[in-house]
Amino acid sequence: MARISVRSAVAVVALALALTSGAVVVSGGGGDDGGAGRSTPAAVGPAAPLDGLRGGDLDRGVEALRTRLREQPKDFTSWATLGTAYVEQARTRGDPALYRAADRALDRSLELRPGYDAALAGRAAVAAARHDFRGALRHAEAALAENPYGERALATRIDALVELGRYDAASRAADEADARRPGVPVFTRYAYVRELRGDTATARRVLERALDGATAPGDIAYVATALGQLAWRQGEYEEALRHCGAALRADSTYLPALECRARARAARGGTAAAVAGLRDVVGRQPLPGPLVALGELYEAEGDLARAREQYRLVDAWAALARANGVDPDLDTALASADHGDEAEALRAARAEWERRRTVHTADALAWALHVNGRDEEALRYARRATATGFKEAAFRYHRGMIERAVGDEAAARRSLTSALELNPGFSPVGAREAREALRSLGGDVS
Repeated sequence: MARISVRSAVAVVALALALTSGAVVVSGGGGDDGGAGRSTPAAVGPAAPLDGLRGGDLDRGVEALRTRLREQPKDFTSWATLGTAYVEQARTRGDPALYRAADRALDRSLELRPGYDAALAGRAAVAAARHDFRGALRHAEAALAENPYGERALATRIDALVELGRYDAASRAADEADARRPGVPVFTRYAYVRELRGDTATARRVLERALDGATAPGDIAYVATALGQLAWRQGEYEEALRHCGAALRADSTYLPALECRARARAARGGTAAAVAGLRDVVGRQPLPGPLVALGELYEAEGDLARAREQYRLVDAWAALARANGVDPDLDTALASADHGDEAEALRAARAEWERRRTVHTADALAWALHVNGRDEEALRYARRATATGFKEAAFRYHRGMIERAVGDEAAARRSLTSALELNPGFSPVGAREAREALRSLGGDVS
């Protein structure tokens, strides 16, 4: 059965809204039908059957692969699949030590079958997970040279271009991936590329179409969580909870859905439930994002000792990440700026900016400069962080605080008001400080 591309999935929306084709319809794929309804060309070589495996399914899949490889140690396909599965396990568990296991499995696959595209795509995934996005792009391109229809390589190429700040190229890569291999991995990345441009309407519709087509529990959990996260960033907390609930019905252990649900609960004022949810998440996945979110909930409640404990764990995670070849500078720069060593925050943010120039690194550098008292310089980066139209309340809050520091009160009121109108619960601490700053500027905080 033919798989339907993003192109056809949003065509009706494009007509109904009378939007331009460049804003909604995938372009540049060629062919008379524009990619709609096109059958996916057969992949070169054996497929690596990892898709849809997350949570418990992923763990069971890894054990099954290990058993098979004990019996068939020269099965290069299973070695490649195992390597990529380790990457997913490392991400969901917050355990970067698994990247070394992924390296060994992928190296073994390539020893048995040099140039095997799935193993090269696995190397791209490992590089991306370690935040070596130039390496990820290089490995993804090598995999696509062997098999132009490899779904994992097509998806990782988009990821790498996004994380390098090459948004125009990422958009073209998403168009190409949609034409070659439409499916859940491509749809979710296509949606994020659109969201980075501020086109949340198309992002939401593409994700909804992806969810309609998802059948594996892991895919349902993944896409429903993406919809929940998108809704949370737009301040739509009930919608976020609805999607997170759907994700958790598909996979009750899916940590990104548990984290998203906790953040939405916190934004609605359900602090106790949010704390309980985030404690569950960080107990199994001690990553900087949920650790800082939990710490800020404690801080907002006045429990500074517990808050500091969470912030210290970010430093512990960063040390473990570095020991396993992961570059944690972007993850730690904002945490350090708000809750740690301000000089270290600036060092990390500058280092990350030199590696990749994205809206996220621009925002991190702007905020690190601000907390170090370098506001005129910070403002340039804050403006760059908000230049694409990406609807992220924290970026607007940071820009507003920097504008206030340089004395541009009118601009500060606009930015802070915009942050709180977009997502009034974007951060327990940040939202409180935004309201206090806006009040001091004579703005409306109702």
